[in-house]
Amino acid sequence: MSVVWLNSLCAVGGIVLLYAAFRVFGLLTPQIDLYAELKRGNVAVAIFIGALILGTAIIIAGAIT
Repeated sequence: MSVVWLNSLCAVGGIVLLYAAFRVFGLLTPQIDLYAELKRGNVAVAIFIGALILGTAIIIAGAIT
């Protein structure tokens, strides 16, 4: 398997895992509608989601390499 395909597979897998982490967080906090809070302009929720995605990406990158 070529390096390009392997890197593409890892990238797609990482994106899927990031999406799964976001969905799991949404399921664990049913009292907070993340999309509605973002539409209302809640900066705290946006910063928290950014930190969640960044932290998950760091963990996934460490696991892949």
